[in-house]
Amino acid sequence: MLLRVSFGGEQKYVRLSDLTLDAFMKEVCLKFNIPEGRQPDMKVFDQSDTEVDGEVFEEIVKESPGTFRVVLSNEELDASLSSSSSCSAACEDTIILNFTMCDPPEEAAVAEGSQPKRPCHINCEAKELIEKILTTKPGGEHIMQEYAKTKSLKDATRRQMINILAAEMTQTHGTSPPKNVRVMYAQEIVALFPHLEDPYSQHGYEHYYDPESGSGYLAWRLKTIQRKTAEERGASASKSPKSGGPGQPRPFTADKVLSDEDVEAAIAVLKHSADEDTVREKMKATFNYRHSMVNDEKRTADVFSVFPRFLDTPGLIEQDFRLLFGELTANKFLEKWPTSLKAKVITESQGLVPSTELLDLMRNAESTVVVENGWDSDMSTILLLLHLLPPSAQGRKRPGKMSASQAVEHLIKFIKAGTSVQQHLNNISQSSQPYLLAQGPTRSSIHTFFIVIDKYALPCKATGSVGALDELFKAHYIFGTSYSPALANFFTFLQTTIYNIDVGETKETPRVAELRARIMH
Repeated sequence: MLLRVSFGGEQKYVRLSDLTLDAFMKEVCLKFNIPEGRQPDMKVFDQSDTEVDGEVFEEIVKESPGTFRVVLSNEELDASLSSSSSCSAACEDTIILNFTMCDPPEEAAVAEGSQPKRPCHINCEAKELIEKILTTKPGGEHIMQEYAKTKSLKDATRRQMINILAAEMTQTHGTSPPKNVRVMYAQEIVALFPHLEDPYSQHGYEHYYDPESGSGYLAWRLKTIQRKTAEERGASASKSPKSGGPGQPRPFTADKVLSDEDVEAAIAVLKHSADEDTVREKMKATFNYRHSMVNDEKRTADVFSVFPRFLDTPGLIEQDFRLLFGELTANKFLEKWPTSLKAKVITESQGLVPSTELLDLMRNAESTVVVENGWDSDMSTILLLLHLLPPSAQGRKRPGKMSASQAVEHLIKFIKAGTSVQQHLNNISQSSQPYLLAQGPTRSSIHTFFIVIDKYALPCKATGSVGALDELFKAHYIFGTSYSPALANFFTFLQTTIYNIDVGETKETPRVAELRARIMH
């Protein structure tokens, strides 16, 4: 195991084959020329300033990798050590060695679809400014205490922090602070609070201030202070457009490229064959043709008339998605939901402002038995995620901001068992953005899911809430349709954070990046 250790302005790797406190102390002394006689005077403290002894050292490092402090009295230090090492004024009586568990640059493997790891940047000097502001301003101590206790900040606490920092910034640098000042503040927020860092963005602080687009919590607060309009925010963001997500043509290499005659023959078979194996084979063979078709505005509306098997053969959306993105990407949501994502969504939801609807969702989400009223446990948790990622305001010219409760209708609708699905389709207006139609005796007992798109109802292969949402997300890419504005934050979070699609290429709101930072840490 490798630990990155910084001391006196120097940063080195320490390799440990024996993950014990004694072995770590010896390696640190060796790397930084600290006299071995001083080792008994060295103590290790974790991020909550709790001393870590030899009995729990291995467990703490493995389960809570982060920044630790090694404290050593300055008295009687070796002359070579004191001449080559220095510490900031904040470290008068101790020598601080910050270390984090990580891979060396030459050995770090980048998982498929993920972002490369950034070098550790937390140090004693980088966080001085923000720490000084928060400890001297009203309300700042509460922010520091909440983070120390929870390793996160509630929405209200984060807003309070942004208000304090933006006020200090404008007081010192005017109402239009230079870009480098805004970047400095954003950098130092994640330096002081490392668990607020976004692991998927380029620098980790873009949700506080993104110098390329001029967006982020700090930027938005500054614009509020400057009384600028929402249209100006959009104009600023358009300087660096990002176009990742569904609807973008993607390179695809088929195992065998069919001639036009072979494509026409396969389509003719698909329109009349009832054999599922034949349907799947011909659908796979015509994928390249179909993929180009859904990305052509003139032909995309004809996809269901040319390929009608989508309307009666469950599983074809999944097959096309796997051809487009591969097995690893296709499996991510179903793998992550039960193992970690569901529990983290429920935990994060506890910080939301309670309402009757929200309390019902949380009660149902945590239930281990079938509930009488409301959705089942998984769908209730999915709707909690939607409440964590509510719709963004659409500008002053449009109606007021839509609530998360209203956005639910854009994600899923319920009809009772025995109700005509066709009658439901006849009663809706034309819409190209898909949603789930759940059919069963009650919301907590769904027998069948459909994906409704362009007034067609496509049967889902999944019979559970998680699998149905997985198919709904994938339908956006297979049919080349954009996310509903009411669900843009919700689906963008799934896209970048869970499926790892177009990471860094997709425009994200700070809310998406902030929730990712909370959940990933």
